[in-house]
Amino acid sequence: MLIDHAVALTEARSHVAALADRARSIAASSAYEHVLFELDWLHDDDVPALDTTGLPHDRGMLLAVATAAIERLIGHGIDALRIELVLAALDGAWDLDAT
Repeated sequence: MLIDHAVALTEARSHVAALADRARSIAASSAYEHVLFELDWLHDDDVPALDTTGLPHDRGMLLAVATAAIERLIGHGIDALRIELVLAALDGAWDLDAT
């Protein structure tokens, strides 16, 4: 894994984890955790550590950064369809968190 790939993956995982920590319900938190599992699965569980210190508290900003970081993974050899499925799961978690 190249450094740019590792940075994008770390950014995506950290921001999704922060969303899970700040979720308004257990169901929404679990849905965000599912997104983390999917990201880990795409990388055969060879993933960098999470770092949620210093991340913004604004949930919309966390979602925007996580989405952009996940989209950047396409440029690192991850199948675009799989990325779209991860993004759909993230959107689903966000929708669940809004209710």
